[in-house]
Amino acid sequence: MTATNNVILNHTEINHKIRRIAFQIYESNVYETEVILAGIDSNGYILAKKLKTALSKISDINPVLCKVSIDKKNPSSEIKTSINQNDYKNKSLVLIDDVLNSGTTLIYGVKHFLNVPLKQFKTAVLVNRNHKKYPVKADFKGISLSTSLHEHVNVVLEGGNFEAVLE
Repeated sequence: MTATNNVILNHTEINHKIRRIAFQIYESNVYETEVILAGIDSNGYILAKKLKTALSKISDINPVLCKVSIDKKNPSSEIKTSINQNDYKNKSLVLIDDVLNSGTTLIYGVKHFLNVPLKQFKTAVLVNRNHKKYPVKADFKGISLSTSLHEHVNVVLEGGNFEAVLE
């Protein structure tokens, strides 16, 4: 990631976006005691952990982490979650991923959670691209970005220097 001119979001900006998304989640769940933060493995789950920390600092809501494992090459295969259905049944849930590109991963994640009655269902992404193949949207997003189909957004959320880079 040596090309600094392609950095979409730097470390400070990502932290601001995470805090803002946490406030949005809080505002839409102000009367809830618990909210499920379902992060799509791997970067979506890392983002969910960071949102849990931010949400805990600004509210009394108990954020519960859930890792969602989706085979991105074959998203119609079985989807696994780190908590069972009874743990999120009739609760508010936010499905989280780092980048909304074509919408394939997010739409299959949404489909999985529709099998269980939920009190509220929202989606959150750090980067929302405008190349959707499916009619799925992000309720909470850090940044919306118009890019070409040949470009790729790479998000790094581990280590001491977070960044989102257009490649």
